[in-house]
Amino acid sequence: MKIGNFDNIPESRVNSVALPRQYDFGIAIGAERTAEIPSSTGWSVKNLLKFFFTEYFAGILFICAVASFILLAPEKAKRPGRMILAMIDKFLKKALDFFGALIGLILCMPFFIVMPILIKLDSPGPIFYTQERVGLNRRKRDRRAYKGSVPQNRRSRDRRRDDYHGRPFQVIKFRTMVNDAERKSGPVWATKNDPRVTRLGRFMRKTRIDEIPQLINVLKGDMSLVGPRPERPKFVSDFAEKIPGYGVRLKVKPGITGLAQVTTGYDSSFQSVISKLKSDGDYIRTWSIWSDIKILMRTVLVVLTGKGAC
Repeated sequence: MKIGNFDNIPESRVNSVALPRQYDFGIAIGAERTAEIPSSTGWSVKNLLKFFFTEYFAGILFICAVASFILLAPEKAKRPGRMILAMIDKFLKKALDFFGALIGLILCMPFFIVMPILIKLDSPGPIFYTQERVGLNRRKRDRRAYKGSVPQNRRSRDRRRDDYHGRPFQVIKFRTMVNDAERKSGPVWATKNDPRVTRLGRFMRKTRIDEIPQLINVLKGDMSLVGPRPERPKFVSDFAEKIPGYGVRLKVKPGITGLAQVTTGYDSSFQSVISKLKSDGDYIRTWSIWSDIKILMRTVLVVLTGKGAC
C-alpha cells in the first residue's frame, strides 16, 4: 500500500506520517522508519483484555469514585479551598497558644516571685488554687451507631462513669479567696463584694493577675488563650439540662479569655450565663485567627481598666 507521495514536498519538511490502520493504534513515527514496523496481526485475547481493563474497567472505577466523593465525602472536603484555609487557621491557633503561653510565662516570671509572698502575708492557705473544670468535648457522636442484641454487649455501654459533657481537668490560679471558701456552702458563684475574697484577691481579680498561672494549662493543652471560659462540672450538668444549645461551647477548647469575658465579666447569675452563651456562640460560629488576636488586644484594655471584674 502506498503511504503517500512526497515528491513535491521538500525533504526538510518530511518528518512523520500517520500509519494506516494495519499498524496498531495509528502511531505517528518518522517516515524513514515505517519499514521497520511489522504489520499487525489483528485483535488478540491479550489486546482485548488490555482494552477492557485499561479503558472500560478503569472508566467504571473512575465514575464510582466520583459518585462516592459527591455523595459520601464531608461537606468541607468538597470545598478544598476553605478546608485548606481552615487547616492553616487551626495550625496558627495552636502556634499562637504555644508561643503566646511560653512568652507570657517568661514575661510574668516576676509575678511568680512576688505574688506568693504577698498571698502568704495577706491570708493563710496555699498560694495556688486548683479546681476541676470541664474542657473540650472530644466525643463527636455516640459510642456505637448500631447496638445489636448481643449477650453481655459491653461495647454498647458508655465508657464514661460520669458524663461531664467534656474532658475534666484541673485549672490553676493564684488563690484569691480565703482557704476552704466553699467547704460549707459548696459550689456557688462569686458575687460582687464577695466576703470570701481576700483584700489582695480583690486586686488580683480586678487586674486578672490570678489568671496568669493558667498559661501552664495552655502549655499542657487543656486550654487555649482564647475561648469560652471553662465551667465546673456541677454547673455544666445543670446548664446542659436547662439551657438549649449549651453543649456548643464545649466543642472548642476553653480559654483564659474570650469574647464573653471582655464584654461581660464573671458569671454571677443564670441570666449572665445565657448572655455569655450567646457571645460564645458568636465566637465559635465566626472564629478566625484574627478574631483571637482582636480579643487578646481587647483583653489588654480590660486588664488596664478593670472592666467586668468582680
